[in-house]
Amino acid sequence: MDAVQEQFAGWLAGHGWTLTERQREQFEQYFHILVEWNEKMNLTGITERDKVYEKHFYDSLLLAAHVNMEDVVTMADIGSGAGFPGIPLHILFPHVQLTIVDSLNKRIQFLKHLVQELGLTGVECIHGRAEEVARKPQYRDRFDLVTARAVARLNVLNEFCLPFVKTGGLFAAMKGTNPAEEIAESAKSLQVLQGSFLADHKLTLPVEQSERHIILIAKKGPTPKAYPRKPGMPLKAPIQ
Repeated sequence: MDAVQEQFAGWLAGHGWTLTERQREQFEQYFHILVEWNEKMNLTGITERDKVYEKHFYDSLLLAAHVNMEDVVTMADIGSGAGFPGIPLHILFPHVQLTIVDSLNKRIQFLKHLVQELGLTGVECIHGRAEEVARKPQYRDRFDLVTARAVARLNVLNEFCLPFVKTGGLFAAMKGTNPAEEIAESAKSLQVLQGSFLADHKLTLPVEQSERHIILIAKKGPTPKAYPRKPGMPLKAPIQ
């Protein structure tokens, strides 16, 4: 291991997580594929190796500090972009059956290539709008855990993501700066979509010291038939 990998392993060890040699190789390969594809399509503005490890890989895995991933069998990552947080979480917890939904086909092609190159199993990559995919019976009210990282404001995210969560399951919204205002304005959407606010966990990245928040929402019951509304509506007219 070099200095970047040793630092990464140290951060993970602080949470009681240990990488196998294969997992270490998968994260390194992920970095190289991400940078390679980023030259031909916009996947990330962060390409320096140490920063990818901190601000993409470790940042994604921080979710597992507040959600017991051993209890998660099925997970959906909505608007995953370059695969965050879903792919890093699946690498560390390979028992998790991961479904990724993204509206841009180019990103889905990247993710399919990534999954194949890393030798991951139990990962499905779906090209589609969250509002449409969530209406399909095989995905609606089905997942133990649903995630979204820096996709939209919380009152919009709730309509994108809560329809995927099974009753008794969790939605985790991963945010940067203090989301108190977003949490307050999302109260109506939570009520309508059978969600219940559980916690806002504040975190700090180890080197950059930038602020992160993980908002946890429990699903209390099945999604009402009227939701999600047709594509575009949650963004144009958020529930409030």
